Amino acid sequence: MHALRGVSYSFKRGSFCAIMGQSGSGKSTLLNLLGCLDTPSSGQYLLNGQDVSRLKDSALSRIRLMQIGFIFQSFNLIPQLTVRQNIQLPLTYLGWDKAAADHRADELAELLDLGGRSTHRPNQLSGGQQQRVAIARALANDPKLLLADEPTGNLDSATGQQVMRVLQDLNTQGKTILMVTHTPEIAQQAKFSLHMLDGQIDRVEGEA
Repeated sequence: MHALRGVSYSFKRGSFCAIMGQSGSGKSTLLNLLGCLDTPSSGQYLLNGQDVSRLKDSALSRIRLMQIGFIFQSFNLIPQLTVRQNIQLPLTYLGWDKAAADHRADELAELLDLGGRSTHRPNQLSGGQQQRVAIARALANDPKLLLADEPTGNLDSATGQQVMRVLQDLNTQGKTILMVTHTPEIAQQAKFSLHMLDGQIDRVEGEA
């Protein structure tokens, strides 16, 4: 039994795609493959023209660190760290010095309306603020590709709309965003949607 079967698609640079489908349709597996968290058992995955399908774990880790930003439904913030420190995490792994990492984290905090919260910890923030910290962290390495897994799933509708406006602004600035969601109203705010069914692409709706 394969989670994905015969999936073939090319996402254009600057895309904003909502990936939809019922539980078990393959959308999370697809996102994990796109994020270099999993490797396909057959076929190819070209990321910026490079075939990453058969790379070793160390090489995939480097690609994730350099080219991909992840936004998770559950935020995945480290509770013991401040907002600034959470945003800095990718930069720490990249070996940035503290002054440069501080500057980049504060710059992103301001961009996402978190400037007054840099020294707060996650439990001192609202759900929407925590998600914006997660987005800032995903942007820290200036990734070519942003992957969002149900980024509004744990938020009320008003806060979810705020997060979607942030993602739309980032897409307008040129970021490629692929977002898993089960909510049609959220999917409609992407440029187009890709619908999964039984491990295959069932249909594509909108202008890709």
